[in-house]
Amino acid sequence: MSAPSTQRPQAQEERPTPAREPRRPPLRRPTPSILETFNYAFQGVIHVLRTHRNMRVHMLAAVAVLVAAIAIGVSRLELMMLLLSITFVLIAEMINSAIEGAIDVATTQFDPMAKLAKDIAAGAVLIAAVNALVVGYLVFSSAIADHSSRLLNRITDAPAQLTVVALAVTVIAVIATKAFTGRGTPLRGGLPSGHAALAFAGWMATTLVLHDSGHQFLVSSLTLIMALLVAQTRVESGVHSTLEVTYGALVGSLVTLVLFQIAP
Repeated sequence: MSAPSTQRPQAQEERPTPAREPRRPPLRRPTPSILETFNYAFQGVIHVLRTHRNMRVHMLAAVAVLVAAIAIGVSRLELMMLLLSITFVLIAEMINSAIEGAIDVATTQFDPMAKLAKDIAAGAVLIAAVNALVVGYLVFSSAIADHSSRLLNRITDAPAQLTVVALAVTVIAVIATKAFTGRGTPLRGGLPSGHAALAFAGWMATTLVLHDSGHQFLVSSLTLIMALLVAQTRVESGVHSTLEVTYGALVGSLVTLVLFQIAP
């Protein structure tokens, strides 16, 4: 019998370990020049104007206020206050937009804290806008009050026949619009808005009753704001269109003006 052959296990070949490459430092973005930083800033302003409606509204309001200030001839101090208020509103709106964009990138689901952060940013814009309104009222109130008093005196002293003709033209326009759009009936339906007619009738009556009062402009302005809010709620709720609310406001104002002109 032959002895069993014994085989020695072959030694595994050792593979050389690859040498580790040294870590390269992360590439750093070159520091932008001053001109590039201004370019980035302008790009941000243009982006907000293109994508956010509120920013466009604020910008148009700022242009209108500055044109009115130059036309009226406000003092240097008043112009500075207007510029500061306008800048405050625009900055708040841009910060609000930046916060909303950052939150939208950070989370894709509803988060109560994200909603709270957006609400706080929107509240900052509201405070800035209210401050701008108060400053604008303090600056323009005296000049607007003088012009509005002259205008109201001309309207009140105008012949009643002219107001009656204006009212008739408005009613004819209402009926013609009903016939063209096919909505409602000539004397009944969605056009004009009754709520808007009553609201603006109250504004016109309040303005004419306080004809000789020193607070006519303030009270008239507050009443007009409330009438505009009534009209806005009718449009926002979908009950009436903007045209229906406009016709209602014209009818209510002209009817009230006719009654004050005819009444002894």
